[in-house]
Amino acid sequence: MYNSEATLETAKVRVGLVGTGYAAKFRTEALLHDERSQLVAIAGHTLLKAQAFANDYQAEAISSWQQLVEREDIDLVIISTINRDHGAIARAALTHGKHVIVEYPLALDVVEAEEIIALAKAQNKLLHVEHIELLGGLHQALKQHIEKVGDVFYVRYSTVSPQHPAPRKWSYNNELFGFPLMGALSRLHRLTDLFGEVFTVNCHQRFWQIEPDYFQTCFCITQLCFTSGLLAQVIYGKGESLWQQERKFEVHGEKGGLIFDGDQGFFMQAEETTPIEVGTRRGLFAKDTTMVLDRIFDGSPLYVTPEASLYTLKVAEAARRAAETGLTIFMKDI
Repeated sequence: MYNSEATLETAKVRVGLVGTGYAAKFRTEALLHDERSQLVAIAGHTLLKAQAFANDYQAEAISSWQQLVEREDIDLVIISTINRDHGAIARAALTHGKHVIVEYPLALDVVEAEEIIALAKAQNKLLHVEHIELLGGLHQALKQHIEKVGDVFYVRYSTVSPQHPAPRKWSYNNELFGFPLMGALSRLHRLTDLFGEVFTVNCHQRFWQIEPDYFQTCFCITQLCFTSGLLAQVIYGKGESLWQQERKFEVHGEKGGLIFDGDQGFFMQAEETTPIEVGTRRGLFAKDTTMVLDRIFDGSPLYVTPEASLYTLKVAEAARRAAETGLTIFMKDI
């Protein structure tokens, strides 16, 4: 996988980073703590932001991601910027012979995502779509205890985040963030990872927007019917018109239920309720970065494939079409 002669001499992967926000900071910290990597250059929304970020990490600031992906002294491009640009940057980086890490979603368009995966294979380069929700304590606890509930027939996953006032940033911009369940793809990916293929999708959404560029609130509710017969409800909302914070995952089976409310978990049956230990959500970007470097150097398997992320993106596309048309969407039509 790793075939750059220049970096074989120094035993380091030379990294270019696109982004200067929350995820970019954690990626950078992970790179600095791994002797197999060297952060070479950073591109941000503006050169000023890139310079301010790069100064803290002794890296070079680049005026655009287009210049960054063309550099010959970069082996790996990490994409930690607005969702709208993920696909274009990933395609360009792969075209220039770079390995790629991209925060989900790979793209906001299913066809574009398919083409990028095909390009990575043709270039024989690593393409890793980050899904750190699979590494976190909640998901690991779910996988550990789910057999206890027997046949699962209903799942409810709700993440509601009131914001007063709502921030005027890219995650509150429809064009930059994308359809809510594409931008927040992890809400669906937990389910597809646990329960497999989806049969049909229904979805309704509402936005509160008084400014041309930013919405103040979004609320999206989606129902998935899996091929197994399982029914799942996903609720995603954020903004000013919401009043109660909620981060809850419920699994209902014929022998019991799993309830995760915030950082607390319980296995529930008629006669008793047993607490479940839920591991931390900290350090997941570092863990993901280490696993990617292991893959590059040693060929170690990763915890998620681009194809799995693509499938969930198709489920999100079905939800988008359902919200747009008011119809039930069959996954076979996506």
